[in-house]
Formats: sequence, C-alpha cells, structure tokens
Amino acid sequence: MSNENGGIRINKYLSEYGVCSRREADRLIASGQVYIGDKKAEMGDRVLPGQKVRVKGVSVKEKDPEVLLIFNKPRGVVCTSQKKDRNNIIDHIGYPVRVYPIGRLDQDSEGLILLTNCGPLANMLTHPSFRHEKEYVVRVDRPVTDDFLKRMGAGVPILGTRTNPCTVRKRGEREFSIILTQGMNRQIRRMCEYFGYRVLRLRRIRIMEITLGDLQPGQYREATRREWSMLKKQLHIQNKSENNGGNHGRSSSENKRTGAKAKRSR
Repeated sequence: MSNENGGIRINKYLSEYGVCSRREADRLIASGQVYIGDKKAEMGDRVLPGQKVRVKGVSVKEKDPEVLLIFNKPRGVVCTSQKKDRNNIIDHIGYPVRVYPIGRLDQDSEGLILLTNCGPLANMLTHPSFRHEKEYVVRVDRPVTDDFLKRMGAGVPILGTRTNPCTVRKRGEREFSIILTQGMNRQIRRMCEYFGYRVLRLRRIRIMEITLGDLQPGQYREATRREWSMLKKQLHIQNKSENNGGNHGRSSSENKRTGAKAKRSR
C-alpha cells in the first residue's frame, strides 16, 4: 500500500483536512481505524489524488490537491473547459482532478499552456498588470528581415492601441522568436499582418521560467515540486499543501503522460 514516490502522508492528510492532529492520526492508524480505499492504512502510507479515505467508517470530505499541469497543446485543440466543444482541452487531457486552462492559445496555435485548479495562481498569471514573460517561436510566409524585427520589437499599432516594446530575434530565414509581456487577442498574428506577413506556425515555448522541454504535442506532465515552488515564490503565493504540483517531486522525465484523446487516436 505504501507509495514512497507520491501522494501525501496519511497522518498529514488527516491533519490538513481537519480530521485530527498528526499524533492522533498516528494513533488511529495504529488501531486500524483508518482506511485508504478498501485497504487498512499503515504508518507511512500516502494518499494519492482521487483516493478515498475513511476514519472510523466515515469518509473524509474530499478536497482536490492543488495541481499544475504543463501541456504541449497540439493545433486544433480549443482552450476551453466547455464540454460542448468537441475538441476542448479538458477532454483531450482527461486528467482525474478538475482543472482549467490558465489563459489561452488560439485553436490554430500550439505549444505550452498551463492548467490548474489553483485560483490565486491562475489570477496572478492572467492579470495584465503583472506582465509575465511568454516566449513564442513563429514561422512566417516570407523571409524575416532586420527591418521587420526592429519594427516588431518597437511596438505595433493593432486593435486601437500600440503593443508594448518586446524582444524579437531571428531564428531562421522565415522564423523568429518573440517575448511578450501582454496578451492581446491574436496579438502576434495581427502584428505580423500589419507588416504584410502571414503566420504559418505559432508555438509557445515558455511561460516565465517554465518551458516545454521535450514534451511532444499532446503530452502533458505535472509540475515538479521545484517548478511549483519557484512559480509561487515569484508570484508571492503562499504554499498551502505538500501535495503541490500533482507529481510530488518526481523528475519531469518520469512524469510525462499523453492526453486521453491522443491515446485513443493512436
């Protein structure tokens, strides 16, 4: 029953859920009055997301752990939690805990998007006043010139305003990277259109210090404990649970999973 690689220790779980102190939890466990699922709990056992816990025959009220998912969104997936959309991101991933996307990527765009059930984290990452960096790689329909890079970086008049100055670098004959600190609707596509360029592929590769790494399109992973803690520290959000991130400290290479719809389409 014991799982050393994940979850939250049963005594801490009972304490955080307000059942009893850790010391009292140890006593209840030792006397055989605590169950995880259908199995009697033992000292050191851990509770994983979705598992049911009973104390003296009474179920502990379920409370989802805080989760942060890092997803490589394929083109065509819609960043909405509305089930009526056949290609919605929630069904595509099929994660057992209810999460929602932080911000969005256009249906035709791809790459890094975060999903969570932590309201303060989502609010801090999406509020325009915080100006968090997001980096994209863009492929266009004609050669990227120095003049184009300079003018893109200086700010472009779109949607009745002017975009903030940003960092733009050439990556190939028809490819460049751009780092934004604002999130206007279809911003990069509109900026390119202003100069007569058409975007062929748009991929987000970084949000603050979190990157795609080697995640393939359709794959996701849970944030490592280090990533979660770093993000909360940068955003000045207090840690409330040892259960942070969902994967409880495993390395990202051990942690990759393919979304449910992608699995079914194989």
